[in-house]
Amino acid sequence: MGFHTFALGYRPVILMLSSLFSSVDDYHGTKVPDPYSWLEDPDSEKTQAFVSAQNQLTLPYLERCEVRDLFKERMTELYDYPKYSCPFKRGSRYFHFYNTGLQNQSVMYVQESLDAEPTVFLDPNTFSDDGTVALRGYAFSEDGEYLAYGTSASGSDWVEIHFLRVEDATPMEDRLERVKFSCMSWTHDGKGLFYNSYPKQEGKSDGTETSTNLHQKLYFHVLGTPQSEDVLCAEFPEHPKWMSGAEVSDDGRYVLLSIREGCDPVNRLWYCDLQTNPQGITGLLPWVKLIDNFDAEYEYVTNEATVFTFKTNLDAPRYRLINIDFASPAQSNWKELIPQHDKDVIVFATCTYASFLFVCFLHDVKNVLKMYRLSSGEELKTFPLDVGSVVGFTGRKRDSEIFYYFTSFLSPAIIYHCDLTKEPLQPHIFREVTVKGFNPSDYQTTQIFYPSKDGTQIPMFIVHKKGIKLDGSHPGFLYGYGGFNISITPSYSVSRLIFVRHLGGVLAVANIRGGGEYGETWHKAGMLANKQNCFTDFQCAAEYLVKEGYTSPSKLTINGGSNGGLLVAACVNQRPELFGCAVAQVGVMDMLKFHKFTIGHAWTTDFGCSEDKEQFNWLIKYSPLHNIRIPEGNGVQYPAVLLLTGDHDDRVVPLHSLKYIATLQHIVGRSTKQTNPLFILVDTKSGHGAGKPTSKVIQEVADTYAFIARCLNITWVK
Repeated sequence: MGFHTFALGYRPVILMLSSLFSSVDDYHGTKVPDPYSWLEDPDSEKTQAFVSAQNQLTLPYLERCEVRDLFKERMTELYDYPKYSCPFKRGSRYFHFYNTGLQNQSVMYVQESLDAEPTVFLDPNTFSDDGTVALRGYAFSEDGEYLAYGTSASGSDWVEIHFLRVEDATPMEDRLERVKFSCMSWTHDGKGLFYNSYPKQEGKSDGTETSTNLHQKLYFHVLGTPQSEDVLCAEFPEHPKWMSGAEVSDDGRYVLLSIREGCDPVNRLWYCDLQTNPQGITGLLPWVKLIDNFDAEYEYVTNEATVFTFKTNLDAPRYRLINIDFASPAQSNWKELIPQHDKDVIVFATCTYASFLFVCFLHDVKNVLKMYRLSSGEELKTFPLDVGSVVGFTGRKRDSEIFYYFTSFLSPAIIYHCDLTKEPLQPHIFREVTVKGFNPSDYQTTQIFYPSKDGTQIPMFIVHKKGIKLDGSHPGFLYGYGGFNISITPSYSVSRLIFVRHLGGVLAVANIRGGGEYGETWHKAGMLANKQNCFTDFQCAAEYLVKEGYTSPSKLTINGGSNGGLLVAACVNQRPELFGCAVAQVGVMDMLKFHKFTIGHAWTTDFGCSEDKEQFNWLIKYSPLHNIRIPEGNGVQYPAVLLLTGDHDDRVVPLHSLKYIATLQHIVGRSTKQTNPLFILVDTKSGHGAGKPTSKVIQEVADTYAFIARCLNITWVK
């Protein structure tokens, strides 16, 4: 059944409302209509009626998808496997997170030794009946006797910080509110911790508002006192967009302040020697401005007295480690400890057992873990890893052991342990997780490199059943992100494997430009004026999959979330004939106004801003909202589209998806050529994704793949 037959039920309402509330914005002399600007008010009756009407269209369609119940049942069955984090030591105790399989939230366990029986320490499932209140960040005091932890409701970025006495897990009365994008760093005397919060604002702050987040401040909270007495340690009244994070050095003597203005990997670095504050922390700290520009990124690794080791991209787009002596901080005195590698990107560096550095590299989108001597930068050992990702690492300077967590497309989790006191150093498998009912040896993962339009070689992973014929008959699922210096490395996904196993699919993950897969050069090649490269790279990935016989356009689904939702929508606008289905989650769709809502102003470092004429000219060319058109050519229509968003998403506010779908339905949905459905599903008590309970995750993937299966006429294979 064609979409335009569904559209008739509510099209007159949309037309009536758009004509009532039509507005036009002037950008540097260019008039841009914004007929659905009324959807920017999430609390208006009209917006709520629109959301309700959309869900009432979408849900019956999903409910009639034969695959929906089958997928949900199989997902529930296969997702029911134990999930562990790396253990970590605080004080004399070990902690780790564990989920028995289908618990909405993972539980923190404590044990007195690695051999002791773990007991429940903090169970986020008790925070709410439906699992929608999640743990969001935590920090133990240096002696391991106190825990500060954040909670967030319904997926919002707003956090409330609570405190526990560790010995008996006794809750304390301290509560910190209006916390968002915050550090949590204890002073080593255990008296209190640094955190960030925003000033009180008019209206609500529950994650459903759209008001912009400005003037973040750094505070120090003394344990056992009310928040009203917290000490203001840093503020930037002349720079409302600046955000900061404090970190206490390994020796407890210094507090380092990293200041950022947006999402670019650059920061200012200030510090304060706490020993010069004999009265304690009583007011704005006397910050020493070590680096007071946004030219590069400096990430603290460790320090020996006044000699500090930083990971930096200064003159090193793939990162290197340098030493800066605070006693003689002139740049001419800086020393390189580990140089930039020819091709590999440094992902993280950490100091363990006083004198060792563990450095994780990214080599062609696969992680490599190496060990160095802190004093000299001498390479000591490479730890063997299969093709995949290190997604967890624990081991601090005071610890004599490390744990690291490896995963891949076909392996959910192998946690390794290495005792650094024993020679020769030999990591062993501490815990390995397998999923019953899924045999990884039946499948294969291949990494290929395909040319983009300008000849740049783009890496892509392809996962499918062994022995398939490359005859274009298989459903394809192409995922991408391409932004903000974020690398998309191999990861385990039960839902994608069900697509491969039971829907006969081919999974492809394209590492397009804009990400961090090859360092800052790769990032810059897909940002600002170069953003179109991301979309072109993704379209070339689709063309490669078709050309090589993995799939065909009518059987290909593209998917992405957040910046990846922008990617999907832009590609649908530009090449509608190349895809059969598109699923965009929590996407940025209005590229002219995104900076006006919540934390959107931080993304201008990657996207640009329409208030600048040159940048407006880039943005208007690809902004998903502003480039919807009826495709040219006989028989060419938009692919089936499903947008997903959440009513408490205060990162990419739902208005992006609402305005995009309203425009898409109004322009494309009325065309007699358009028989593919154009839908949106707005979830309640749901945000940008972090902390989403298992029950919601399972329902969302069942809806997503049921939609794909119905639209592309894919049958379930037992």
